Amino acid sequence: MPTLSRRQLVLLVLLTVIWGLNWPVMKQGLAHFPPLTFRAISLVMGLPVIGLAVWLQKASFRIPREYWGTLIKLAIPNVVLWHCLMILAIPNLTSGRAAILAYTMPIFSAVVGSLVFKDKLAGRGWIGVAAAALGVILLLWHEVGSLGSRPFGVGLMLISALSWAVGTQLLRRTHMPVPLLTLAFWMIAIACVVLVIVATVFEHDKWVALPDGPAVFGILYNAFLALGFAQVTWFFLAKTLPPVASTLSVMLIPVIGVFSGAVWLGEVLHWQDWTAVGLMMVAIASVLWPVRKT
Repeated sequence: MPTLSRRQLVLLVLLTVIWGLNWPVMKQGLAHFPPLTFRAISLVMGLPVIGLAVWLQKASFRIPREYWGTLIKLAIPNVVLWHCLMILAIPNLTSGRAAILAYTMPIFSAVVGSLVFKDKLAGRGWIGVAAAALGVILLLWHEVGSLGSRPFGVGLMLISALSWAVGTQLLRRTHMPVPLLTLAFWMIAIACVVLVIVATVFEHDKWVALPDGPAVFGILYNAFLALGFAQVTWFFLAKTLPPVASTLSVMLIPVIGVFSGAVWLGEVLHWQDWTAVGLMMVAIASVLWPVRKT
């Protein structure tokens, strides 16, 4: 594996930790705050950070008129559905399980690429699909078998991961004459509009004049770290990182989510959680780890 520069290594570690810790941060922030409103405020506050990054890179904000339809088609699965469904699922799950299920995205992406776009999925990829499916079944089994559990959250998070996966496949196959960061800015802007409207329609009666401390902290964390800093950092690293490094980052994010939720929020880890973490790491590695060239 190529050697990472000190800057790349520091940014990669920060990115992985920020996204991993964000799962218990969101879980705690949503305890007494409506989820769609939480996400809408986070996106609206984080959008100027991405805009600043676009401006600092001297990139154009302009999207040619003929590509606005394509932009909307990409924004719906990549950001609109993902942010809406993911944030609605979190109150119904522990933060650790939410992280595990969210990162079924690479496995969904591999399956969609194979079945819909006719990409070749190697044998180890199908082993990864089986491992991920078994991990999901274990978590769903525990949710259904636990008194007072809400398996609805599992299904909602899986649909959000599938949406993200479909969006990723579409993004890879779409060629637009604009920088990726500019594309991200406008997709997030579209998500802001949709989330604000949806939150206003469905949650206006739950709004409070002064959110509690965890909600304020969660909104700020998401706006400036998880969305602003981490999203921009990921675009930089995606262009410069060796594939193995980015794969390790993706694998470690749900692991950090699981154990930080246990330490921070006191979430009890059952054997299904431990097993699902291991299976998901195997699954992600099997579909993302680069094949050794002979």
